[in-house]
Amino acid sequence: MKVKCDLEIDFNNEEDVKTVIKSIKVDDFDFVESNIHGTTLKASIQSNSVSSLLHTLDDYLACVSVASKILDKD
Repeated sequence: MKVKCDLEIDFNNEEDVKTVIKSIKVDDFDFVESNIHGTTLKASIQSNSVSSLLHTLDDYLACVSVASKILDKD
C-alpha cells in the first residue's frame, strides 16, 4: 500500500520560507519532496504504510518547527 500526505505551511515572507527549506531539505531523501511557492512551503510525503507516514510527518514537522523557532529569535 502507498500512502501520501500533502502539506502546506505559510510563512510571513519569502526569506523565512527559503531559510527553513534550506535547513530541512537535506533530510528529504526519497520520502519527502519540498518546494517553495511564494511564502508557502509545500511538501509531499510518501510511504508504504500509515505508521511510517506518521513517523516521517512527525519528524518533518519537528524539523520545520525548530527552524521556525530559530527564525523567531532573530
